[in-house]
Amino acid sequence: MYYLDRRRDVVRIPPERLGPKIETVLTALAQQQFEGKLVDGQNLTVLIQDVHPIGEGHIIHGDGGVYQEVEYQALLFRPELQEVVEGAVVEIRKFGAFVRFGPLDGLLHVSQIMDDRVNIDEHNQRLVGVETKKDLKVGYKVRARIVSLSLSEISPRDSRIGLTMRQPGLGRLEWITEAHKKVEEKGGGRKGPARKEAPAAPKPAAPGKAAT
Repeated sequence: MYYLDRRRDVVRIPPERLGPKIETVLTALAQQQFEGKLVDGQNLTVLIQDVHPIGEGHIIHGDGGVYQEVEYQALLFRPELQEVVEGAVVEIRKFGAFVRFGPLDGLLHVSQIMDDRVNIDEHNQRLVGVETKKDLKVGYKVRARIVSLSLSEISPRDSRIGLTMRQPGLGRLEWITEAHKKVEEKGGGRKGPARKEAPAAPKPAAPGKAAT
């Protein structure tokens, strides 16, 4: 999900930012230019640090800025299909709940929340199972799996990410804990089948007599 990468790119330095402490200026410009943007169409740049210039900058006729190649360390976030993620519910809508994991939001469609019919209370930002009475509210922590993924290069925060919790081991974290406790209680109280004693071996026959 998160990983570090050493990258190279070009930063434009406006004429008014030229001068001493160029590395400090380059760091600020690189953060402004690259953070929050997609790299290679699938990696979201979360943080830029350790920025260093490479060689001399270049100027373009008619442009007062300097184009400087830089090397930097980037903290990247890459969601993947079928990946299990944990996050918090940030919004309840008529069609489901939005969950924020890392820097992105995914949609839990109402059909993918639980094995139960769900009532939606959008005014109170709450989802409730009709039979189970399990509820989901803004702020609740959940564990889900990514089932669809379409990242937007123009606006990564508007990417379309579909999630599901209809699988053992997924759901609101409290539901998962309760399910584990029930399994442990059931397993602890179970008695194994009674053991049958093996029949006694026949006694050896006395000399001259057949065994009975």
